[in-house]
Amino acid sequence: MQLSDSDLTKEPKPENQPDPESTAEASITTEESERGLLPVLKNGKFLTLWSGQVFSQLADKVYLVLMITITANQFQAADQTISGWVSAIMIAFTIPAVLFGAGAGVYVDRWPKKVILVATNLVRGGLVLILPIVLWLSNDFNLGNLPLGFCLMLLLTFLVSTLTQFFAPAEQAAIPLIVEKRHLLSANSLYTTTMMASVIIGFAVGDPLLELADSLVAKIGFGETFGKELVVGGSYAIAGLLLILLKTGEQKNLSEKEQPHILADLGDGLRYLKNHHRVRNAIIQQIVLFSIFAALAVLAVRLAEIIPGMEAEEFGLLLAAAGVGMGIGAGIVGQLGHWLSHFQLSFIGSIGMATSLVGLSIFNQQFWVVIILIGILGLFGAVVGVPMQTTVQAETPEEMRGKVFGLQNNAVNIALSLPLALAGVMETFLGLPKVLLGLGGVVIIASIFFSFFSLPTNIE
Repeated sequence: MQLSDSDLTKEPKPENQPDPESTAEASITTEESERGLLPVLKNGKFLTLWSGQVFSQLADKVYLVLMITITANQFQAADQTISGWVSAIMIAFTIPAVLFGAGAGVYVDRWPKKVILVATNLVRGGLVLILPIVLWLSNDFNLGNLPLGFCLMLLLTFLVSTLTQFFAPAEQAAIPLIVEKRHLLSANSLYTTTMMASVIIGFAVGDPLLELADSLVAKIGFGETFGKELVVGGSYAIAGLLLILLKTGEQKNLSEKEQPHILADLGDGLRYLKNHHRVRNAIIQQIVLFSIFAALAVLAVRLAEIIPGMEAEEFGLLLAAAGVGMGIGAGIVGQLGHWLSHFQLSFIGSIGMATSLVGLSIFNQQFWVVIILIGILGLFGAVVGVPMQTTVQAETPEEMRGKVFGLQNNAVNIALSLPLALAGVMETFLGLPKVLLGLGGVVIIASIFFSFFSLPTNIE
């Protein structure tokens, strides 16, 4: 057999060398298998953070129920409405978010995230657990025209909310430290799902949960009213103890070198947002999203009032539908959202939200239609919120995350006050259908300016 020159120059192919095409296919298959929620659920560090979030978020929501319950039982007179008392509690809970939200983010960048996460939960738990003692010592004393115990409750609420301003940006900044960039979307979907579930559980079953705790503690013999505080304070404490196990891998320089002034750090955060339009646009989209749902919280009272067979005070059922929808939407985004870019997801979510709002403006007196439309609104709200939060996390460098998240939380809390104040007034003058249509228009305009014109590349 004669060999040609070309045959002689060919290099023999090793028998065990993998085929390049099959290797590429295997790589793609492996990458796809690592998408979705399962890889995040296998991440022990994230599970630790998530477990702490579950107890902390639940305590946050039930805390407000606890304050209202104590007020109704101990301070509200028979001939008084509870609205004024509740307003005072909500103001005490909201002021720290406006005053300290941005500044807290600066210190989150300077301090180890784990220390903040653990300390804020343990201290909040301690503040709630000493509440029965505070109320007992202040019994029968007044501060002006108000019971001293209620004034101390407002102070305690202010302190708890202030600590929350440190916990929230620290938690958000910790996620990118323990989760790979490609899995951030799934991690944020679980984060959002947990947040929505805590809203539903906290507000829907908070009161019976506290009553059950009181009865159980009374049977043990520790008093008839200590159970409520034990549930809320204990939840904060459990969150703090779980987060002691968290390993962020964060390397903080704790030397005594001079730190920039807090205003200088805030200026750095503002300049970063000015120069990075994708992060800025993502935050603005979230501000719009939360403003829409703040307005919905007000308009839901009117919806419940005009739906046959419902009472105005049953509006919580409508808001629960939005929470269920957001939980479902967050799960879908976490499992399948990697097929599209974050801003493409946001655009789709905005279209879905606007469509739901238009539907509500037309069909606002049919109970099941309203429930379904609000659920769809929540679902598409998650399709906007989860990828936008992921964009902020993925594109913000570690040393800037606390500042950026602090500014984000501060802007969101300030922005929430406007729809809360205006939605009811606008509904009175324009009517419910026109207000709902206007909200749909706001969603579309924001989507065009801050999502459609952003670069549609996937940042994962």
